[in-house]
Formats: sequence, structure tokens, C-alpha cells
Amino acid sequence: MASIETFNEHVAQYEQWYEDHPAVYQSEILALQEQFLELPQNIRGIEVGLGTGRFSVPLGIKEGIEPSSEMAKRAMKRGIEIMSGTAERLPYSAMQFDFVLFVTVCHLKSLKKALKEAHRVLKSDGSVIVGFLDKEQHIAQSYLAKRDQSNFYKNAVFYSVDRIEQLLMETGFKNLKYNQTLFGDLKEINEIQIPKDGTGEGSFVVVKALKK
Repeated sequence: MASIETFNEHVAQYEQWYEDHPAVYQSEILALQEQFLELPQNIRGIEVGLGTGRFSVPLGIKEGIEPSSEMAKRAMKRGIEIMSGTAERLPYSAMQFDFVLFVTVCHLKSLKKALKEAHRVLKSDGSVIVGFLDKEQHIAQSYLAKRDQSNFYKNAVFYSVDRIEQLLMETGFKNLKYNQTLFGDLKEINEIQIPKDGTGEGSFVVVKALKK
């Protein structure tokens, strides 16, 4: 995983990526929003590893975890309440939230531990939502090929859909539902893409699963 120091030192570069790739960013937001549509209204949830709040804000998430202090400062300026902690040890009591969102699983020390923690803090029938770059699709493959040139992806761990599904099942989740976006090369995505159900075509996959 990229170290906390890496994120502290390169916040401006992180933020600039979203400015340079607006159609990619908005396509990811749209795929995530589609999964949120089926959730009940007036519910409480968190994003884990929320960075500068680029996903929390448009999704209406008011609180979460971000271990990088410099990233957290940007998120707090966007109105998000930040708790100190990590994905593998959430500073919340059990059965507290209706949903938990992850969009940065490639940077976690242990995704399995993080999912176990999500399961612990979720209410009965709560949802975990995971957005990730499919290891078997084009964009993740391009990052892997150039990982030595990247501050953020040098030590990233990308997951296949099958591996994510296996980990979700092993940590107590059921009823998995997928959608996908980012069809094609990153540099060629200049318009917002409408997400499709399923997997196997888009580089960015979102899966929602219920706590057993």
C-alpha cells in the first residue's frame, strides 16, 4: 500500500488528477450513485479511506475515516467529520451504521480485516459498497505496467472481481450486486459514461452486498 506519508506529501497531485479527468471521475460517481439509489432514505453511513472527500461529498456522506492528516484537512474543509483510525481498526462501536463505503481498497493493508470491521459496525441488513479497479481490466493493467512511475500505485494491490467476491463471502456478506463503468482507455474517456450492470467490461466496478 502507499504509505500515509505519500498521501500527505502529494495531496495537490491527488486533487489535480480529478481536475484532469472530470469525465472519469463523474462516471465513477454515477456508478456509485446507482448502487446508493436502492438504499433506504435518511440512513447513516461512512466512507473508509475517504481521501479529500471527492466521493463522500457528492454521495451525501457526512463522516468517515482518513488516516492521512493532509487529506483529512481537505475533507474537513468540504464539511466531512473525520475520525482518526484505519480501515482495519474502525473507531466505532458495533452495529452503528446502515452502510459502509470503500473506494480505495487497493491501498489498504488488509482488505479482509477491513471488510470484517465493516461487517462489525454495520447494523443488521446493512450494506457494504465497494468501488474498485478490476485487476483484469485495462486501467488497472496500465497502472501495474507503470507502477514504478507512480507515487500512489507503486505498492497498490489490485483485486479481481472473483477475489473481491470471495472476500465478501468470507467476511459475512451476501446478495452481491454489481455494476461497472470506465469502458476503454483512461485517456480516451472524455464523456461521462452510463454504468452497466454486471462485470467484465468496465475497469471500475462497484459491488453492493448485505450483511448476513
